[in-house]
Formats: sequence, structure tokens, C-alpha cells
Amino acid sequence: MQFTSEQTLEAGVLERTFTIGDIPGILWTPTAAPTSAPAAAPTSAAAPTSAAAPTSAAAPTSAASPASAPAQASASVPASASVPAAAPASAPTSAYAAAPAPLILLGHPGDLPKMYPRLAARAQHSAAAGFATATIELPGSGTRRRLPAVEQARADLRQALQSGTPVTEDIINRLILPLVDQSVPEWQATLDALLQLPELTAPAGIAGGVLAIALRLALVDPRVSAALLFAGSYVPRSMFDEARQLTIPLHVLLQWDDQGNDRQLALDLFDAFASKEKTLHANMGGHTGIPQFEAAPANHFFIRHLMPSPTT
Repeated sequence: MQFTSEQTLEAGVLERTFTIGDIPGILWTPTAAPTSAPAAAPTSAAAPTSAAAPTSAAAPTSAASPASAPAQASASVPASASVPAAAPASAPTSAYAAAPAPLILLGHPGDLPKMYPRLAARAQHSAAAGFATATIELPGSGTRRRLPAVEQARADLRQALQSGTPVTEDIINRLILPLVDQSVPEWQATLDALLQLPELTAPAGIAGGVLAIALRLALVDPRVSAALLFAGSYVPRSMFDEARQLTIPLHVLLQWDDQGNDRQLALDLFDAFASKEKTLHANMGGHTGIPQFEAAPANHFFIRHLMPSPTT
């Protein structure tokens, strides 16, 4: 892992870009003690269309801000791609908060340059509550090489939605499973590198993005101890067995009138989760209509599960 640039954003949030092999990413860390989190902007925080669905998708809702806005995702993946081993991270050159900050992984639908304004807003909101946040580019998106097989699956999905024909399990599998198979090891390599930094500490959380990626990562990596999920993307039925094994605390957001999302599949998936603490917040409205008031319970969810209780 190598840091490639850094700058200080408003409210003293340190932003550093990095690479792990050919995977670009961004790390945001608070440089002061937590303050009251600012109100979330429901039209800017969460990312839109994921690889899962071209009209709605893996919404990137974070503890910082649950709302989403539509955009075209370009994520795609080769199942065979290898993940480079995480080298020790370069030491930061700027100050950071004295106490190590818990880390939230910010999911998104792909194309970091396009998603940057929303991700940076989410990161600053999370930093105000004492969290560090990080994200990486999805396979096949942004500056990473394209993946023809996944792009063909995405085209098939668009055609099915536009023609009103059923979205088959074959399309979903061809689109989502390769993405999951490559992205999860890449996220784990990112965690390996980031958690070597003195300003970060486990446990970690994950917020938003392609739901199937978050599901797999939360299941296989014990460092992820809480997940904020947006039920706005397709999940292969074959992954329901994984959902039945997932026991970490979950906070799930569902937009009831999201036309690009299979509402019943989302409800079935929520029912399948084995977590003893799982909360479903369903609101009326389309994919981009998550209410602003959802920001507070999302932040409180991560505070409960990622921050130690104050001693008395």
C-alpha cells in the first residue's frame, strides 16, 4: 500500500489517496476529537446505481448519510484476478486524532472520480462522529480495466428492464457473482494494510455499496463487526445460504417504491439474515428518496457497535 497524495478538508478531516497494486482508494481520518455530526444531505451522500442494477443499486448509504442519487455504475469483474499482498502502509505526514479511530468501509457502485463528492461528504460526516472511512475502486470501474463478460451481463439486465421482461437468475449471477468474488479479497487486502496504521483500529464496519459484496465480506472477515446495508441491488439467490450464516448486527434501509429493486427479494433476504440484532427501516419513495432523518439512527448504530462504551 502506498499513499499518493493528501489534503485537509473542512473541519480538519485528513484525506489521503492510496494504491494497493492497481487498486486506487481513499482514506479519510479525523484530526480532532469527535463533534456533533452535521445534518446529512439526502441528495448527495449515497451512491446510485450499482453493478447490481442499472436503475437502482447498491446504495452507498453510510453512517454519515443515507440518501442516494442515481448514476450509472460501471463495475465489472474477472473472477480470476489476483489481489496483491498488502505491504506496510507508508507513514502519514499529517497530524491525526490522538486516539485511534474505528474504521467504516464505504461502499459505492463504481467510478471513484464520479462518486468522489458524495463519498467525501459521507466521510466528513462520519469523521465528525469520530470515525475514519475508506473506499476503493470496484473492479472494472473508473481507471481499472474493463470486464467484457460483466458488461455484457449489465447490458442484458438493462434490456430486460427496458422491455419489461423478467430479470433472470442467470443475468444476476453473471453480473454479481464475479464482482463479489473479486471485490471481497480486495477489501480484505485493504483492511490488512489500513489496520497497520496507528491512527486506525478494529473493529470495522461496512456501509452501503453493492449489497452482495457487503454480505460476503461481513461473513468471511471477523474484523467487520457491523454492517449498514442498502436493500437496493440484486442479490443472487445462491447467496441466501450465506445470509443465513451472518450473525453480526445489521441496519438495513429499504425504499418501498424503488422501481429498479425487487422489494420481495429484499424482504426475503432480511428474513434470511441470522443476526440477533437486525433492524429494517423501510420508507416510502424511490431509490433516491431516503429521508434525511435516517442519518441519525445510522450513525448511532455504528457508535453502539464500533466505539467502546465510556468508562465511569
